[in-house]
Amino acid sequence: MKWLLLPLLLLSLTLSAAIDTYEFDNDVARKRFRQLSEELRCPKCQNQNLAGSNSAIAADLKDRLYQMVDEGKSTEQIKKYMVERYGEFVLYKPSVKPMTYALWYGPFVLLFIGLFVGVALSRKKAKGDTRATATAQSIAAEPGEMQQDIAEQQTHAQRMKDLLGKKDD
Repeated sequence: MKWLLLPLLLLSLTLSAAIDTYEFDNDVARKRFRQLSEELRCPKCQNQNLAGSNSAIAADLKDRLYQMVDEGKSTEQIKKYMVERYGEFVLYKPSVKPMTYALWYGPFVLLFIGLFVGVALSRKKAKGDTRATATAQSIAAEPGEMQQDIAEQQTHAQRMKDLLGKKDD
């Protein structure tokens, strides 16, 4: 049984070495660090926050974040620092300004356009169904007029054939 404890002890030591430990004076600072590390994106990784990234730059940023939280800097100051160095990409929630209006309001505009097109198409279809029903009712109600229309179309078709059949010299 003792031979099993030694490998387990060695395994636990290697696993604990990969975990970052930061000592904070109070729980408020710890919560701010955790919140900011989840809100800030790793500049190297495509879609990972600092808390979930294992890249070297993320480790450096977490160290810098820890220092800034420990110094008592505000959340706005920390975010401003990160944006100045890495751009708006580092924020999962970029600020609302003219450059990011499409990002913030674009989905709502597209949703509105989609709803407008959907309503317009459904109204057009309903209107077309009403016309088709009215046409079918008028044909059923007046079969004599329908036969007259067919006769006029045949006469018109015959005249066109005659005109096209003549050769002008």
